[in-house]
Amino acid sequence: MTLDKFFNANSIAIIGVSRDPNKVGHVIFRNFIDGGYSGRLFVINPNIESILNYHSYPSVLDIEESIELAIVAVPAELVPRVLEECGRKKIHNIIIVSAGFKEVGNMRLQRKLEAVIKKHKLSVIGPNALGVFDAYSKIDSLFLPRYRMTRPKEGVISFVCQSGAVGSSIVDLATSEGHGFAKFISYGNDIDVDESDLIEYLGNDEKTKIICLYIEAVKNGRKFLEACRKVSRKKPIIAIKGGVTEAGAKAALSHTGSLAGSADVYFGAFKQAGVIRAETLEDMFDYAKMLEKCIKPKGGRLQVITNGGGYGILAVDEAAKDGVEMAQLGRETVKGLRKQLSPIINVGNPLDLAGDATSGMYKTCIDAFMKDKNVDVLLVIVLVQTPLIATDIIDVLVEANDLKKKPLVVVSAGGEFTEVMRKNLEANGIPTYTFPEDAVKAVKHLVEYYNTL
Repeated sequence: MTLDKFFNANSIAIIGVSRDPNKVGHVIFRNFIDGGYSGRLFVINPNIESILNYHSYPSVLDIEESIELAIVAVPAELVPRVLEECGRKKIHNIIIVSAGFKEVGNMRLQRKLEAVIKKHKLSVIGPNALGVFDAYSKIDSLFLPRYRMTRPKEGVISFVCQSGAVGSSIVDLATSEGHGFAKFISYGNDIDVDESDLIEYLGNDEKTKIICLYIEAVKNGRKFLEACRKVSRKKPIIAIKGGVTEAGAKAALSHTGSLAGSADVYFGAFKQAGVIRAETLEDMFDYAKMLEKCIKPKGGRLQVITNGGGYGILAVDEAAKDGVEMAQLGRETVKGLRKQLSPIINVGNPLDLAGDATSGMYKTCIDAFMKDKNVDVLLVIVLVQTPLIATDIIDVLVEANDLKKKPLVVVSAGGEFTEVMRKNLEANGIPTYTFPEDAVKAVKHLVEYYNTL
């Protein structure tokens, strides 16, 4: 199965475009125009002659040019007939955003749709799907207005999500926090193209470096396991399973018509296939940020430096819980730092510079840790509320990270000043976190992923 035209089509028919700006088809059409899509667009609606200066065709069969992708946004009962016309027109790639099939118990219509897909050998994403957003090609079948859901900038994360609502809200939030995306795919009821097909495609996609996955159920367990095992050797897959409780499984059935299955079975499959399991959506993007921005560590020994003793203790506690090894500083490192730092500072792990820490003291310690062969990953906690920390701490951290010797992670909590600093660091390729526990958990998965390769 080739899925490239879902993301790189040069000619697209949108079937079911209304003049009503609140209708799904109109929103999709408008998003293509406002988003800067450069390919050819064709509007299909037998009841109007034109919309926004685009001629409206009664059917795809009335278009003389070839079409590479169709997006279907008509009432469910009309979808089989529309797909029949697409098949006759030789449009093989179709996104169905229309709902009203197995997720509401309408198996009659679901089977009718399956028959048309099989007859014409169509590739279909959906039904009951938001569909596809590609930050590079500007293909955008999401029926959410751009002013309600901000489209992300170009990036390296691709997010495959069975739930459109979960996916769109998380992409919106992640975008506001500065994450870039390559692709977002909501595949709904997976009548044809499923999560395994999408994972395999993204495994070969040059724009995608990290795959995030939200699933409620998989259609073919063996196929899923094989796809994940093959792709996780090339790039990280971070997955969260919806429907891990009995109540959640019942909700999944009414949501996408999926039988959620045993959570333990899924978790075991994740482990076998090298998939990183996230317990929450927040964890998913915490891990993605770490894997996106950090270089491969040589080992898993973590060194913590802080100007807030309590934060350092919390980091060490979390490391103990997660099985993250704390570094034992080399003798030369300890000796050198004792000469350069105040005698009241205990040179160890964590290393607490206390409330009178300066940017220069951070630089001294970071330089020493970068040279120490016993240290593999640096966790730098900077609380900017202390009086001697100036904005030049940003330069210290960025310069150290630019050397690409070891992964460097920053934790900083606070208000407006802190957020400005964090955004600056993120823009320069340094992952930042508000709480040390989140940073340590992400370090754990960074180390474990590379240890399994």
